Amino acid sequence: MTTTLNDIPVGESATIRSFTSALPQLRRKLLSLGVMPGAEVTVKRVAPLGDPIQIQLRGTSISLRRQEAAILVVTPQSI
Repeated sequence: MTTTLNDIPVGESATIRSFTSALPQLRRKLLSLGVMPGAEVTVKRVAPLGDPIQIQLRGTSISLRRQEAAILVVTPQSI
């Protein structure tokens, strides 16, 4: 089963493994934000209606739509 960033609960961390098939424009946007394979992210909070989610990546907070988080295949970090 594939785990995406959407599956990671608030407060948990994961390592980005790959992108699922995505539009090239969306992939470029994520790469320009530093969201790339090998990066460790922590889910910081989720908006009250579930969208967007806030992640911490290399010391920077970034908000992603659920649609964007769904294309990020991750490996959860065990604590």
